[in-house]
Amino acid sequence: MQRGSSLTQEVTTEFDAAEFLSTVGLGRTIIELKAKQHFFRQGDPADAVFYLQKGRVKVTVVSQNKKQATITLLSPTDFVGEESLAAILGLRLATATAISACTALKIDRSEMNRVMHDEPVFADLFLKFLLARSMRTQADLVDQLFNSSEKRLARVLLIMAEFGKPGGPDTFIPPVTQETLADMIGTTRSRVSFFMNRFRKLGFISYDGRIQVHKSLLNVVLLDQLPEHNAQKPPIVLPEFILKPKAPKVRTARRKKL
Repeated sequence: MQRGSSLTQEVTTEFDAAEFLSTVGLGRTIIELKAKQHFFRQGDPADAVFYLQKGRVKVTVVSQNKKQATITLLSPTDFVGEESLAAILGLRLATATAISACTALKIDRSEMNRVMHDEPVFADLFLKFLLARSMRTQADLVDQLFNSSEKRLARVLLIMAEFGKPGGPDTFIPPVTQETLADMIGTTRSRVSFFMNRFRKLGFISYDGRIQVHKSLLNVVLLDQLPEHNAQKPPIVLPEFILKPKAPKVRTARRKKL
């Protein structure tokens, strides 16, 4: 006679990070923002983390003398506002603004801390994001220190077009002003306009309402391939009297007649 087993198997459900980041729940709400609306402003309490599901976001800072600079641009699957996970509740260090219509999951600070502690799968995902963000920040710093403003602009356009991300690039970048691009690469709007016109003439980009980035622009960043006559500013021609100054006349004292 076969004994019936009275034991019940425990069913364990694995944590699904994708579902957690796409649904509402305790301490999680879906928010929708229009272009130019703020996720948060510099100086606000850092009380939540946002996971961007759709749209593009720019992160900016303002100095004490009211000078604004764009730190980075964010795309779907990026987090923003991670400073809220600090041990002591602080203030926002930057402003996050929607460039286009955005949908994001707002995760309260307490819920974010809980899931980071209780769910290793999510903690691993978030730490990988932080590592990628740190590497990106370091690359931005190296780019700012050693590359020309033209090469920095090419790199920013490629990042906005998501070259290098899985699934293929979205070659049409979101609407962005030349002032924003100038802030990001540390130059003037007129220089950005000059470089954009050059890229278009060389076939690296095209735009008719929206800017489309072509793969050939990678040559500027990876191989540093720009036509030699375009790589630098035209030489400054100085007048001949500056280049070859005349030797000063040496006066000799006349002999006094006896």
